[in-house]
Amino acid sequence: MSPAARPAGLLLALLAAVAAVSVSGNHDKTNGVTYDGRSLIVNGKRELLFSGSIHYPRSTPNMWPGLIANAKKGGINVIQTYVFWNGHEPVQGQYYFEGRYDLVKFIKLIQKEKLYATLRIGPFIQAEWNHGGFPYWLREIANITFRTDNPPFKHYMRKFVTKIVDMMKEEKLFASQGGPIILAQIENEYNMVQAAFKEDGKRYIEWAAKLAQSFRLGVPWMMCKQHDAPGPIINACNGRNCGDTWVGPNHPTKPQLWAENWTAQYRVFGDPPSQRSAEDLAYSVARFFSKNGTLANYYMYHGGTNLGRTGSAFVATRYYDEAPLDEYGLQKEPKWGHLRDLHQALKLSRKPLLWGSYSFQKLGKHIEARVYDLPSEKACAAFLTNLNSDKDSTVAFRGVRYFLPRHSISILPDCKTVVFNTQRVNAQHNSRSFIPFVERKKSKKWVMYQDHIPRYGDAGMIHHQDPLELMSTTKDTTDYLWYTTSFHLEQEDLPRRADIRPVLQVASLGHGVHAFANGKYLGNAHGSKIEKSFVFQKPMKLKAGANHITILGMTVGFPDSGPYLERRLAGVHSIAVQGLNTGTLDLTANGWGHQVGFRGEKLQIYTPKGSLRVQWTKAEVNTPVTWYKRYFDAPEGNDPVIVDLSTMAKGLAWVNGEGIGRYWVSYLSPLGTPTQTVYHVPREFLKPTKNLLVILEESGGNPNGIQILTVRRDDICTFVSEYHPGVINSWSRKEGQIRSDAEDVRPEAHLKCPGNKTIAAVSFASFGNPAGVCGNYTVGSCHAPRTYSVVKKACLGKTACVLPVKGEAYGADENCPETTSTLAVQVFCSQK
Repeated sequence: MSPAARPAGLLLALLAAVAAVSVSGNHDKTNGVTYDGRSLIVNGKRELLFSGSIHYPRSTPNMWPGLIANAKKGGINVIQTYVFWNGHEPVQGQYYFEGRYDLVKFIKLIQKEKLYATLRIGPFIQAEWNHGGFPYWLREIANITFRTDNPPFKHYMRKFVTKIVDMMKEEKLFASQGGPIILAQIENEYNMVQAAFKEDGKRYIEWAAKLAQSFRLGVPWMMCKQHDAPGPIINACNGRNCGDTWVGPNHPTKPQLWAENWTAQYRVFGDPPSQRSAEDLAYSVARFFSKNGTLANYYMYHGGTNLGRTGSAFVATRYYDEAPLDEYGLQKEPKWGHLRDLHQALKLSRKPLLWGSYSFQKLGKHIEARVYDLPSEKACAAFLTNLNSDKDSTVAFRGVRYFLPRHSISILPDCKTVVFNTQRVNAQHNSRSFIPFVERKKSKKWVMYQDHIPRYGDAGMIHHQDPLELMSTTKDTTDYLWYTTSFHLEQEDLPRRADIRPVLQVASLGHGVHAFANGKYLGNAHGSKIEKSFVFQKPMKLKAGANHITILGMTVGFPDSGPYLERRLAGVHSIAVQGLNTGTLDLTANGWGHQVGFRGEKLQIYTPKGSLRVQWTKAEVNTPVTWYKRYFDAPEGNDPVIVDLSTMAKGLAWVNGEGIGRYWVSYLSPLGTPTQTVYHVPREFLKPTKNLLVILEESGGNPNGIQILTVRRDDICTFVSEYHPGVINSWSRKEGQIRSDAEDVRPEAHLKCPGNKTIAAVSFASFGNPAGVCGNYTVGSCHAPRTYSVVKKACLGKTACVLPVKGEAYGADENCPETTSTLAVQVFCSQK
């Protein structure tokens, strides 16, 4: 909703005052955070807020400073994080705030960088996190129903939220105390489930709002995707295009907050690659701020890794790798740099955006101008928008002609000068390389331990007439539950024809099974994120006398969304043998033995000490329910380390006892490729030598193909035309006016190596009409032959170089009919 569309007058002023008082408590008006319909007001100062989500448990404490610093360099001034209840209270009443769950340390690192923080306490978070953040023990509270007007749930929710708030208060981390936290969140996306609870849902959300306000923090609270957020609680938007899809806050005294702008899409096993271009992402943010937005948060700015068993149902271990900082914390270009330039352009427009009067002008079909004027400061900012998805346009605005590429926004911080266009990328590009680590052969020897395939009569089995539900039996201590039964057949029960074999049929509520008959592996089947239930059917060999059926049921994370999470089910629910002479044999009520998890898990053989508790033998390939181990030395340097598990199928992996996540290479996407084959090993998990790598393989793979790799983004590129705006650093605002800080504000191509590396080689250079992407450029028909020599002279041996983007510098033919006057360069960086 634009400022012009909002009511004015005494009532508005009174409501704004009430809103400000309700969030500031009794603190001084310049200490803490208030708000009105235009923006958040932090310690008495209006702010444009560029926020990025970084979740502390999805990386390691040693990674946090670099991630936060790189976000700040990218123009981010707010770090947003959820609070992860099941990580902080894994056992009822036993709290954990150490290691990756050291929330206070994470917030203080944000403060050290002089950034703000948003704390999304929830405690329901979804976040593609196991159980939506709820600890398993909460399911076992008597008469509990999650996220509704249910006394047991509200009791435990209040207790945990109070715990977190008190901890932050004690450390003086709220802005009203001089800390970085300027905004908190209660609940999360409740509108998605509210209808299921009817009036109880409405009462619950009002209760949650009152709970939040009762803490009197001196900072506002928000609820995202909650269109009727009660009282002073700010309702916020989630999605890819909130500038166009959102109707705005539910009261004119509330500012426009965008809690989640998805930088790509999280992936589940079986998904193809997920992408979102830097240009589209920049467009969405510019659009939001052009329509009175005040805070936009990138979800995720760094996604990181679902280490251990922390991902929710079917969610891949790698999380939002397409974010501006990739899974390993490396800058993904041009996304990181293009958004940095966008933030700078918006900062140049800050005064008119926060204090100016708004107007709208239609410039043509699907072409518009949104203008913010501040005459008292002689300041003006304009957003010229081409809404056409496939058509460039040239328009007149205030007597000047402007070229607007398709689906783009040009930002004019002085209503005259284009300093940024969302479709024109000045930032450098890069591509990612995985470098094999050459290991000493004696370290690469694999050994194996085949876990026990249980039978009904084994000691310690949990017996029940029917198969037990999986989640309530494992209690989230493992992904696995064994089901086993025995039955007797007479010779006349068996098929008499050699071409007919009995078939085992297993119906499961999810997520997957492996099946064995008389100790022989039959195969596996699984559901999907969309449809978790499935039926397994495989032929098998049975014999006269006693026969044993063993099924390994599994979950791939607990569900994280929807109503009634506490009632979700998984596991085997009916079993039959088809194809017998005597007909189908229903084994569902045959009496079943159950074993929670593997023996190797109980013995913790994935740890250095636990690995000594079993006898390891020479490794064999394609062996089901098998543990493999070997040792490796850490690669030298600081490049991120990964394990390539392309030759395995499905299971879990550990390094020095630390879970690096679930792998599922055998689940192919519609493109015929695995969703993920490489798995991050944070440097924090490694020692210089003799690191223990343990793999639990469920169905069979080849461990000899596993490789240790390092990751780099040393191939950097530029792709800039003469029609791009000048680099954003050419401009500054002085005394309210936009001024050039450079003699020539024409576009330039900037290349800068990561770290202290230098440009060692020029891989590609062309001016004219080159095509392609970084790592795969091709020369066009208008190639200027001197380009390579000019680039080589300007860049080789340097950590950074600047190249002119003009044809005469490269001897280009200006009359070549197909020229786009574009410079494309790729160089390779290396250590001196």
